[in-house]
Amino acid sequence: MRLVVPGFQGKYHVKWLRRLKVVKHPVMSHWEKHHFMKARNSNSGSGFYLEQGPKSVIAFPSGGQQLPSPGYYTITGLAWSGSGAVQRVEISTDGGRSWNDATLEEPVRRIAWTRFRAPWTWNGREAVLQSRCTDDKGQVQPTLAEHSKFWSIQSPHGNAIQPWRVTNDGIVLNAL
Repeated sequence: MRLVVPGFQGKYHVKWLRRLKVVKHPVMSHWEKHHFMKARNSNSGSGFYLEQGPKSVIAFPSGGQQLPSPGYYTITGLAWSGSGAVQRVEISTDGGRSWNDATLEEPVRRIAWTRFRAPWTWNGREAVLQSRCTDDKGQVQPTLAEHSKFWSIQSPHGNAIQPWRVTNDGIVLNAL
């Protein structure tokens, strides 16, 4: 059996569940010490952070794809939040210097994937595409620098903004 807990990252869903033990306080096991703690310089809360923060991912165009020629495209992707509903997704085509709202596709539900899309006319020059999500609690998807300040360097939590670089030839590469 597998325990699926809404709002928590799927990679942390317990596999091979054999028993449940209900406790009144957090248990400080190996996993909590090494994978669910905020960075030591964080001054908010207990130090535990178990829910997936707001996250968005551009699915087209993205890594390994190629745009055949300059012209009109629709940027598409998915957004979600482990503690609320997606309220807004913004798209940047210039590496984060400017942002424009994407259109959210219905239905938009709490702790569920939300599809988004945005028009884009590619002029054939290099571009860096990014999306960022804001949920109904006001949490904004962090940049990689913001993410690194919050989490320890080795944290497996991954809701930082993912940039995609479109080369002059239309090849889409991971821009991290």
